[in-house]
Amino acid sequence: MIFEALIVGFIATNCYIVASDKTRKGMIIDPGAESKAILKKIEDLKISVSLIVVTHSHFDHIGAVKSLKEATGARFAVGTGSEGATPGAFVKLVAAMSGGSARVPEPDLLLKDSDKIDIDDLHFEVLFTPGHSPDEISLYGHGILFSGDTLFNAGIGRTDFPGCSYKQLENSIKSKLYTLPDSTIVYPGHGPQTTIGDEKRGNPFIR
Repeated sequence: MIFEALIVGFIATNCYIVASDKTRKGMIIDPGAESKAILKKIEDLKISVSLIVVTHSHFDHIGAVKSLKEATGARFAVGTGSEGATPGAFVKLVAAMSGGSARVPEPDLLLKDSDKIDIDDLHFEVLFTPGHSPDEISLYGHGILFSGDTLFNAGIGRTDFPGCSYKQLENSIKSKLYTLPDSTIVYPGHGPQTTIGDEKRGNPFIR
């Protein structure tokens, strides 16, 4: 698997690029800013991107989606949100708050819990992990987890924004993430990588 991480934007968001090392097709996760730098990395890697996934719809994770979608022709995927909510409603709300839907494309694909993302020999499972955001998802596969702003190295996502819930976040981590193998490498939305085992043993916020 081809794997690259870039730190983008003034909040230092981790943007990830993963692709098949056989077919060189892949996806971008959380392109929060700096579309030119992301496109340059894609060009350097000589890969094609068919999917752009955001773990949640906060501005620091979606800022470069429009430019990248236009440049690559990739589909844009978001979490569908809580049961009973209008699919994709939160990303539309964020778009309206950030100056209109023109700045955030309409999602092409709405992802729910247990959905699969398959790009040739890349296979990831969608885990619905609300708490930091009502549409938050994590992606698990190949022994790694993209946790967005749900779980950090010795930390967790903020729960003092509208739509946040510490109780939801705690449940998401305990029931969805801490049940993964301890050896799972965690790539969060901000900060350094960690493992599920390390967080189960030492995360001071969720024990």
